[in-house]
Amino acid sequence: MAVRLRFKRMGKRNRPFYRLGAFDKEQKRDGKPLELLGYYNPFETAKTKKFDLKLDRIQHWLKVGATPSLKVKTILKKHGIKGK
Repeated sequence: MAVRLRFKRMGKRNRPFYRLGAFDKEQKRDGKPLELLGYYNPFETAKTKKFDLKLDRIQHWLKVGATPSLKVKTILKKHGIKGK
C-alpha cells in the first residue's frame, strides 16, 4: 500500500481550510485518512494559528515511506522537515 501525505479540503464555500492526513494513494481527495496529522487554515491572520502539525507523527510516516504532495512538501520545508 502506497501512502501519501496530502490535504483534505474542509470548510465552507470560498472559506476553505485543510486537514493534513496520511492517505492511501488510491483514496479520493476527501476520503477517510489513515491518520490525521494536523490542519492548515490559509485565511487565519495569526501565524501561530495558521498551522497545527503533529511533527513527530509526520516524521514517522516519512520514515516509513510516505511521499508528501507538493504543497505539503513546501509547508514541511518551512517547519524544517525534509521530505523525499
